[in-house]
Amino acid sequence: MRVTPLPPNLISAQFGQTVASLRQNVSTTAVEATTGRYADLTSHLSGRIGTAMLSQKAVDDISFRREQLDLRESRLAVTQRSMSLIHERVLGIDTDMYGALSSGNELSQSLVAKDAEAALGNVFSSLNVRFGERFLFAGDQTSTQPLSSPDDLLTDIRNLANTAIDSADFAASLDVYFNSPTGGWQTNILQGSPTSSDPDAVTANNPALVELISGLALMALSDPQSSPALFRADPDIALSGAQRLSNGLTALTNVRADRGVIQEQIEAEKKSLDIEETIFTTALNSLSARDQYEAASTLKHLEATLEASYLLTSRLSSLTLLNFLR
Repeated sequence: MRVTPLPPNLISAQFGQTVASLRQNVSTTAVEATTGRYADLTSHLSGRIGTAMLSQKAVDDISFRREQLDLRESRLAVTQRSMSLIHERVLGIDTDMYGALSSGNELSQSLVAKDAEAALGNVFSSLNVRFGERFLFAGDQTSTQPLSSPDDLLTDIRNLANTAIDSADFAASLDVYFNSPTGGWQTNILQGSPTSSDPDAVTANNPALVELISGLALMALSDPQSSPALFRADPDIALSGAQRLSNGLTALTNVRADRGVIQEQIEAEKKSLDIEETIFTTALNSLSARDQYEAASTLKHLEATLEASYLLTSRLSSLTLLNFLR
């Protein structure tokens, strides 16, 4: 006849706690063997926890700063690409106009005028470029397309020519149109903000771009077959358009160079951040890193001890009075 097993409470309470502690240690060591870091840094570091937290904050700050620099770098790259496309598209049109005017060849002048008009449309498209939901050349009004239609610009300038008394009057009206806050450029064509609080940004109202655009517009209207009477009476107006384009190209090169300097500064700062991150990460690892091979060896030992504990517990639970009498 089998005797009822001894009550479970005969198994030492301290032994049960030891088994529970072993299970917790196995779980913790398994995590440490996988991550290579101590699970309980507070306990491991004791009085050095403040140093570890400062190192971790420094690493996090560097990561955040790098994200900011990456965003600036991407925006600058798109901005530079747009200005490069503009430069490549309009380069040589001024020279072609100089040649057409000096030769007196109306057919050549007509062809250059048409090319200038097409280039003007390309310039507007390049300046209306977006980066995500942001119009890069719109100044502080980044949600607004910076420029309206080039056709509107040509219509405005044609009207100025048709109402001007003479070339001097037209030149004065043109100056007000492009440079005055109440002129047609800023009230009719420029849709975004004329200024930007972002020092990296280039607005469509940048003097280099305005000079370039005004030159293209004057040349586009210089087609002998359709130009205003004032343009036909004074060829120097078309010549001034070519000069404006030349000046705009030179100024645009300087703008691109300035943004290139900023890009170099960003790249240098990113390299500096890489060095800082390496230093702080090394310091943090020296405080929090756990040798994975050592952790794996400890884990294997703990698992063996836990298995032995389970076996011992099973045997103690199945003891009977008959076992004891034997």
